[in-house]
Amino acid sequence: MRAGPWASLLAHLAGRRGWRAPVTAAAFGALAAAALPPLHLVPLLLVAFPALVVLVGSRPTSGGAFLTGWAWGFGHFVAGLYWISNALLTEAERFAWLVPLAVPAISALLALFIAGPALVACRFFPEGWPRVLALAALWTGGELARGVVLTGFPWNLLGTVWAFGAFPVQGAAWIGTHGLSALTVILACLPLLPRRSALAAGGGLITAGVVVGLVRLWPEEPPAGPVAIRIVQGNIAQAHKWRDELRAAHFRRYLQLTAAALEPAEDAGPIVVIWPETASPYFLDSDETARVFAGSVLREGAVLIAGTVRLERSVAAEGAPLRIWNSLVAIGSDGALLGLYDKHHLVPFGEYVPLRSVLPIETVVPGNIDFSAGPGPATLRLPDAFGVPPASPLICYEVIFPARVTERGVRPAWLLNLTNDAWFGVSSGPYQHLAAARMRAVEEGLPLVRAANTGVSAVFDARGRTVARLGLNRTGVIAAPLPAAWERTPFARFGLGLPAAVAVLCLAGAVVVRRFCTDLRGLSDL
Repeated sequence: MRAGPWASLLAHLAGRRGWRAPVTAAAFGALAAAALPPLHLVPLLLVAFPALVVLVGSRPTSGGAFLTGWAWGFGHFVAGLYWISNALLTEAERFAWLVPLAVPAISALLALFIAGPALVACRFFPEGWPRVLALAALWTGGELARGVVLTGFPWNLLGTVWAFGAFPVQGAAWIGTHGLSALTVILACLPLLPRRSALAAGGGLITAGVVVGLVRLWPEEPPAGPVAIRIVQGNIAQAHKWRDELRAAHFRRYLQLTAAALEPAEDAGPIVVIWPETASPYFLDSDETARVFAGSVLREGAVLIAGTVRLERSVAAEGAPLRIWNSLVAIGSDGALLGLYDKHHLVPFGEYVPLRSVLPIETVVPGNIDFSAGPGPATLRLPDAFGVPPASPLICYEVIFPARVTERGVRPAWLLNLTNDAWFGVSSGPYQHLAAARMRAVEEGLPLVRAANTGVSAVFDARGRTVARLGLNRTGVIAAPLPAAWERTPFARFGLGLPAAVAVLCLAGAVVVRRFCTDLRGLSDL
């Protein structure tokens, strides 16, 4: 461990004993959450990660080391996911009792994906480069696992700490957000390394990031296509959204905003109007009257893509239960149904209850009916006459899953994310969700259009640069051209295999350096 401004702090942390070690670790884990959106206080990681390594590495037993690493992860996720409680308070009379339980329970599970890597890195790899490289590799493995275990929840991947702008995240086009997480762990642990090698490594990584950013952002952006985008942000509070006496007023608000967005008629090319997730209080797939009203405010040749609930009653048997989907539909100016997509990656306990037969719990979404899942990632293709290129629709948190945002073997021209972040109020949740959307644009080399009920709505180009944006809790319309797609990125071609390769290389480096250090110690004993 090198001398410097951290030396006395880290020495003090190494001496923490008993319950003080996990409590201190939880505090540093919470500190690390401040590096996530929307604060992006990335330098705090230079304190929080060395604290994790020293606290875990100084525990005398494996059980104590695991508990300390788990406590760091628990504090990190509680601080990063506190906003989930806002969704429970939307109907406080039903779910307020879950507030002190939900976030701690989720955080306790997610913390396991930090405790395991920290334990292995600190128990089986000596201090210095072996331990740092091992932690980077195992941390990345933990994030990859977090994306699939129990349906997956890859929220707040460490690499998103750089998503405050497009420039720092361009490396995701090659190694994905998970790969950026691995490099971020190495950077954050530099205070644990000898001064010269720390400066060399830090300088090298930062220089590489600058070069990659310049190479990808220096070329002139290709001209946007002829398609004009209009994102309608109705800004309807979640507590009011499904009230029967307000449904007609909510629908009128979207119709009026849409009509205003299409005047004056400046755009000669195709126009796509986009409403957020479940923006329509009526079932647009089956309610022809509502579809005709929605289409009536469109200019001829324009298309409306709107979030809606889709309902179907099976006719196989009398009294068969209803089935519902969280969907989007495409509608023409004559009210014709032009396209349909059903959300396939549902939110546990929000849209359905896992193991409902043994867990008599209500869903957070009103109605207490489990949503049905769509068949999987799909490509939305509109009739050629409308001139709109194919899109990959993503409803709500489907956008947070790297390498799973397009139909297999199909490359769309743009990504379309409809969401309703009104559940999370004024909190860090909508900004974290927005950062994940930006990362998908960079990874895939595709523009991304995001429509959110209360914000933040945005258009990102294929490099993750902000083309247009409408802030939180604002009512209005975004008018922007649909940016052009760029070439398929290495990540779009090879997916999660690339960050997995980064993790393997880091782990191999840790093993090699550990062996080298062991050989040197053996020579010194001769």
